[in-house]
Amino acid sequence: MEIKEAKNLDFNLKILQSNKIQALLIPASQLTKPFKLKKSQLELDIPSVKSASKNKVSIAIDLNEISQLDKKQKALVLSNLIYLIKICRKTNTNLSFINAKDKKDVQALLTSLGASSQQTALSTKPFYLKQYLLL
Repeated sequence: MEIKEAKNLDFNLKILQSNKIQALLIPASQLTKPFKLKKSQLELDIPSVKSASKNKVSIAIDLNEISQLDKKQKALVLSNLIYLIKICRKTNTNLSFINAKDKKDVQALLTSLGASSQQTALSTKPFYLKQYLLL
């Protein structure tokens, strides 16, 4: 599975519009930015996530990076994950999790953050990726 790491909004949009990758990895450093109601601090917006859905590119999140953060940063990550789950639900984009311990942990996390049952079923399919290739 080829994964490209997210950088800025223009770069992400260009990558998501191409069919060259299978997943866009969002690093924990982007997820720890404070969430603001008027503008998301994620380097993703609804049009770029729609293009990801159209090109069958999933949004990947590394759970190992998140588990190593302190409590305040984890809270910021969870708030941004809730926002990302809502965007992905609206656009039918697949979320995938890397370095998850097992399938039930991912399912529990997603349901507690408000993901639909369809999202949890799709997100837990490619969850056993232990190593990933950054292009």
